[in-house]
Amino acid sequence: MTPSTAYSRDLGDELRRLRETCTGLKSNELAKKLGWDPSKISTIEHGKARASEIDLIQFLSMCGKDIDYVMEFKRRYHYAFDDYIVQVSDNLRTVVMAESTATTITSYSPQSIPGLVQTPEYADGLYRMTGQVTETRIPDLVQFRTDRQTILRRHNRPTCLFYVHEHALELQVGSSEIMEDQYARLLFNTHTIRIVPADAPLAASSCVLWEYEKARPIAFSETDLTHVFVQDLGAIARTRLLFDRLDQVSLGAEQSRSKLAEYVGRPREGHDDSGPHLA
Repeated sequence: MTPSTAYSRDLGDELRRLRETCTGLKSNELAKKLGWDPSKISTIEHGKARASEIDLIQFLSMCGKDIDYVMEFKRRYHYAFDDYIVQVSDNLRTVVMAESTATTITSYSPQSIPGLVQTPEYADGLYRMTGQVTETRIPDLVQFRTDRQTILRRHNRPTCLFYVHEHALELQVGSSEIMEDQYARLLFNTHTIRIVPADAPLAASSCVLWEYEKARPIAFSETDLTHVFVQDLGAIARTRLLFDRLDQVSLGAEQSRSKLAEYVGRPREGHDDSGPHLA
């Protein structure tokens, strides 16, 4: 069986939702109509097995989809099990699926505060800073980012470790009040924050490692233009080496809290007079 990927699980979930909304049938009922073993529906909908072209046509036709829909889905599905997946940054479904099902999340952010611990006001400032989304879209994007953070409040929430470079703390996004609230969010976050000192010579690109109980790890990186999902074993090994290095050069958890407390306690005029102003 082909190992599942973040994208295969995302598209499998899309098939599940189509079955439920378009047919109203349970998986075993649809399997009976298609003449399939019930386990086949389950493995395809969980992204654990690659459906053949004929399987997709039969499944989607049963859901009432026309040939144009089938061809578009088939085009996306063609890449579902690749070790490297590149998507435009507007596509957020796969990110949410991968993130929300992870048991462990390890993140490195050299330029900005990690999205999972951003305040809404800070997130708003970041979107305005890039200039790559229209102002009308910003409220929805901020709400989407805020909604993603609910995974940190679940009873079975993932274990999270956020490495944050001090450059991200020093970069002021919005007003001093926004930054003070953001520092406080980091300080009182229940997950581990490790501060990477400003003079640490490390890679400038951010990355995330999602780990799962029953699936292969995923290394993830993003820019303003693309999302990249990687399950290649060599790339995963290199990502682990980066986090090993970060563990060596970063402040310990308690030292990081002390450093964050310094930022929270800074006079507000100190924020306004130092560092670049972005909003």
